[in-house]
Amino acid sequence: MPSTARKTPAPADAPDLADADEANVDERVYAAVSKALLSGKLRPGTPLRERALAEALGCTRGAVRKVLARLGSEKRLVLEHNRGAFVPNPSIDDMRGTYRARRIVEAGLVSTLFGRLEREQVATLRKHVQAEQKAFKEGRREDAIRLAGEFHMLLAQMAGSDELISYLQRLVSNTELYKALYDSAEAASCAPREHEQIIEALTGKSLDAALAVALEHLDELEQRVIAGAAAEQEVDLATLLNGGTAAHHGHGH
Repeated sequence: MPSTARKTPAPADAPDLADADEANVDERVYAAVSKALLSGKLRPGTPLRERALAEALGCTRGAVRKVLARLGSEKRLVLEHNRGAFVPNPSIDDMRGTYRARRIVEAGLVSTLFGRLEREQVATLRKHVQAEQKAFKEGRREDAIRLAGEFHMLLAQMAGSDELISYLQRLVSNTELYKALYDSAEAASCAPREHEQIIEALTGKSLDAALAVALEHLDELEQRVIAGAAAEQEVDLATLLNGGTAAHHGHGH
């Protein structure tokens, strides 16, 4: 009886490898688009075209589409049906509302963590601030903005609430973008110093003082961002009224 050749089965982990490759592409595209957004070079309302992004990043339009949808769900992009993805163009009222929500959430976060941080947690926070300082010193604006947001997410993680982490992440994502769009590079460099002050306050003797430091940090950031947005809107209006001849403002981009 003739022997029947046996098929060699495909490696059991082949689908896993394919999934891993796809995940790597998704993360690479996500990181690249996020970095562009946080660079401050993409102005409000700029369209992000799938074809152009796919060609620039050496990936499929499907991968780009997936990442744009993810960024849209995080409120980092505006997705419009049949029109595509755009850099957000938030109103001043929208931004004020987001900062108001952050103040409320982070006041509760400070109250929860005050006097309860362990030595290892304090060391982790200080190490993170050092990374922020290094990014600013080396002129890596987008990394500095991302790290500044991650400082607040570290605090949320130390509070041990998944719901809090999820909600604060959405708020931080929004304010990171506001900062990239409207805050000056020079003014933004104070974030590491202010974060160091928050650490000192959280390990200090007065909850009221800790709350004051944390909320003042957000207040100052909001004021700078709102001022930058107002200046940009004034220039846009001047450009419109002067037939496009007015120069674009420069506030650190």
